[in-house]
Amino acid sequence: MDGIHDLGGKHGYGKVERQADAPTFAAIWEAKVFAIMKAAGAAGAWKNSDQFRHFVEKIEPAAYLSQGYYGRWLGGAETALVEAGLIESEQLNARVEKLGGNRNDLIAARPQPGSQAASTQTTVARLANTAQRDAGEGLFSIGDMVLTSSEVKPGHTRLPAYARNKFGEIVAIHGGWIYPDSNAHGLGEQPTQLYTVKFASSELWGETSQYAEENVSVFLDLFEPYLQTCPATER
Repeated sequence: MDGIHDLGGKHGYGKVERQADAPTFAAIWEAKVFAIMKAAGAAGAWKNSDQFRHFVEKIEPAAYLSQGYYGRWLGGAETALVEAGLIESEQLNARVEKLGGNRNDLIAARPQPGSQAASTQTTVARLANTAQRDAGEGLFSIGDMVLTSSEVKPGHTRLPAYARNKFGEIVAIHGGWIYPDSNAHGLGEQPTQLYTVKFASSELWGETSQYAEENVSVFLDLFEPYLQTCPATER
């Protein structure tokens, strides 16, 4: 998704700091959120991981930046549970106030209960399913030069903004996979080919950028609809 929710991240927020030997959960509440997310998914609050990611993308930008990783998961789960009709917004708000919180805190884009009823199908097998599918013959071969899409569209996408309208080379073919852009919005799996595309760092960041390191490449797994044929002579 475009904006602050872009899966590729945004410039200007500093270096990502890694903590050596970081615990799986920094606090007990994070473990509880993890359990809630798993339970809500099994109850049918969302049908697939792409859809859950899009629920996270509905969080208000300010909350998305301030709540941290599991805070975003909580916001996404709240939104999913309300939209699925499993809980009501007022129930959430009442619980927040009982725990001493403010019902107006920006945790999630809490919608009014919608008409999308939760599926009650058995979900253990569904959650364990691989996303790999038969998608027929692909358009590209290893070594092909491609140009990524420049299209900006609303909703979920796995094509980060920094990789749009960029030249790259197909270096691996992974076969057919569920297409996240449709799957996240309940439009079906629409299986499509998945490729690993190699980009020069200077292609992504610009020749004069401090991130454009010589002889350094960036590899992205991209779906076929994001790509178009580009003869090497155009590069």
